[in-house]
Amino acid sequence: MSEALRPMVKSRLYEQVLERLRAYVAEAGLSAGDKLPAERELAASLGVSRASVKQAIVVLEVQGLVEARHGGGTYLVRDTLDVEPVEQLVERRKRLPEVLEAREALETKLAELAAERRTDAELEDIRQALDFMRDEIAGGDFGVEGDRRFHAAVTAAAHSSLLADFMKTIAGQITESRTESLRQPGRPSRSLAQHTAIYEAIAAGDPKKAAAAMRKHVRTVAKVRLLDWVPED
Repeated sequence: MSEALRPMVKSRLYEQVLERLRAYVAEAGLSAGDKLPAERELAASLGVSRASVKQAIVVLEVQGLVEARHGGGTYLVRDTLDVEPVEQLVERRKRLPEVLEAREALETKLAELAAERRTDAELEDIRQALDFMRDEIAGGDFGVEGDRRFHAAVTAAAHSSLLADFMKTIAGQITESRTESLRQPGRPSRSLAQHTAIYEAIAAGDPKKAAAAMRKHVRTVAKVRLLDWVPED
């Protein structure tokens, strides 16, 4: 059957709640650190069940836009609720495990090779990327660009054109996994510490330690709220 004639999808109620919450935050002028109304209050105001409100809050949590504190309410993490479409979120959830598997295989070997082959100039590039990420995080950002620079510098230091080509092939998916990981609460500082351990192993010329540090890091990247989320029909 033609793709254009596929069955139409009815908008889920909690997706409508998401849009109302986005508009409410904008109209009320709320910003990071502000508290959203209680689920019961939101449900009554919107004329929906608390279950629908709860589903919407979970989607916001998955995207790192709010923090739901047990018994303490829900707080904004960012200044806006620019919610990613749920269908895009579902698709990324499907492909993320394979991307993370590929990252572990490729980047562990790249770190090992970098420890064996890096030049002093390439080691300096890795250190500068680390400093850039540290400054980003200190300024309140997630450290996404510094993270990208760090892994790019490690790849360059490995002197493996074929592995570098493989990394370029999945660059878009890697960017998704990087952003997904770094928006987890507390993750930027943890990632920075793990990058530091990778850098130190490469600087010491210890391939096994560099590979182990990279493997630990990529497995931390894999621990994201999105993979625990079960989309509601």
